[in-house]
Amino acid sequence: MAKNNPPGDGHRIGAVRDRSQTVTPSGHHVKRDTTTGRFMDVKTSDKTPFKGVRREKK
Repeated sequence: MAKNNPPGDGHRIGAVRDRSQTVTPSGHHVKRDTTTGRFMDVKTSDKTPFKGVRREKK
C-alpha cells in the first residue's frame, strides 16, 4: 500500500486521479471530475490552486 509519509508535511506523493481543475472568471479554482465532467468543489479560502490536482489547458 502506498504511503504519504511523513504526515503533516503538506505534500503528497503522486497526483490525485480522475480530477482536474480550472479557474473561474472570479479567480477561484474549481475541481472537476474527469469521468462525469461535473464540478465538485470550489476553493474559496484563497485563490491558490488545489495541491496535486492536474490543471486543464486553456
